[in-house]
Amino acid sequence: MTHVQDITSPMSSVERRATLSLSSIYALRMLGLFMIFPVLSLFAETLEGSTPLLIGLAISVYGLTQAVLQIPFGLMSDRFGRKKIIVIGLLLFASGSIVAALSTTIYGVLIGRALQGSGAIAAAIMALVADLTREVHRTKAMALIGASIGISFGVAMTLGPVISGFSGIQGIFWVTAVLSFLAIFVVLFVVPNPVQTKTHGDAELIPAKFSTVLKDKNLLRLDYGIFTLHLILTASFVIVPLLLRDAGLIPEDHWQVYLPLLTTSMAMIIPFVIIAEKKRKMKAVFVGAVATLVLADLSLFYFNDSLYTLIAGLWVFFCGFNLLEATLPSLISKTAPGNLKGTAMGAYSSAQFFGAFLGGTTGGWIYGEYGANYVFLFCAVAAGLWLIVALFMNAPQYLANLLVSTDDIAADKLADFLADILTVTGVASADFQSSENVVYLKVDNAQLDKDKLQYLLTQWSGSV
Repeated sequence: MTHVQDITSPMSSVERRATLSLSSIYALRMLGLFMIFPVLSLFAETLEGSTPLLIGLAISVYGLTQAVLQIPFGLMSDRFGRKKIIVIGLLLFASGSIVAALSTTIYGVLIGRALQGSGAIAAAIMALVADLTREVHRTKAMALIGASIGISFGVAMTLGPVISGFSGIQGIFWVTAVLSFLAIFVVLFVVPNPVQTKTHGDAELIPAKFSTVLKDKNLLRLDYGIFTLHLILTASFVIVPLLLRDAGLIPEDHWQVYLPLLTTSMAMIIPFVIIAEKKRKMKAVFVGAVATLVLADLSLFYFNDSLYTLIAGLWVFFCGFNLLEATLPSLISKTAPGNLKGTAMGAYSSAQFFGAFLGGTTGGWIYGEYGANYVFLFCAVAAGLWLIVALFMNAPQYLANLLVSTDDIAADKLADFLADILTVTGVASADFQSSENVVYLKVDNAQLDKDKLQYLLTQWSGSV
């Protein structure tokens, strides 16, 4: 029986269950990684052997193991099965949480955090999402997972101080361990089993294409951007909790700062996201967001001795940070060819985690040697260098990715099918991948003639 693809159809119940359950796994894992951010510096004095450098390393060492292992984990999921690798990664994450929870020294926490990062399952999750969703819904599913990451960061920054107020950082690690086992349950009993497993260029890193991605200057600028953004984030949170405490706010009340800061800054960026996407002012908004980071860090450098000026500086910082977190993945999607998007995202994620690792380590060292002010100065310089790079970026093409299966189209008619597709208004390019039986389209959604595209898909679907 011929299957006609409907580009306007909603997700099926199986696709919704797969996307939501895998988003929850991703979110639970990120929640466990980030809950320690706003509290570790505050409770470090209870850990034997703590130094500013080791505290910074404990905050950020997950980034090193994550960056090194995420690509091997993704490749192993192709060979040994998605669910099996995801469960192994979650068990590593849980074991790291338990090691850290039982530790009374900073070295034990370091080992635990490194183990947490070693459960690098992001690539395997994305590949499983691709296995469980039809081509026309793939981009939507990936976007939902991306949204879950942002939500988990905000929840983690709020929950961390609350949980640590009751049970110290050990309590956070125990909660993280429980969340890991909950995620394993979801993998085994909620996430559907894929009918077949295959490689997806839009969701997975293809080793043979890695050099192609690294040679693309536009993608490298974005990789440098996410590297710098997470370097600044982790360096800042070596000292921000301490400064809030020193300004008179007791640790268990820090959530009262983070919750309103994160929610209002998220609301603040919505108009700018709309301007960037709908009004096609992406470069201007992006450069403005990087400039906001420079302004925020300079403000924090000069005015961090008062609770009110500290909160004001942090609000400006989170406005810039949240806007950049929202626009960077969109820029990667617009810039990378559809069949290289997975590879481009692999390089992007590695840069992000290396940035987090270097930021925490460097921030801890600077704090120990020169004091908190100079951590903010370091962040301002890093943001300033990024601003220079951003000024020279090319304005992006406002093209979205759309995947079309060719399973129902005869091989000898594919050339004619592609020629027809390229006549549709709003279709900028069509790249056929024989290994996947998929056509990767780059489309301008503002101009796309969806009716004609749907008509052609219906006409050609019976050509086998």
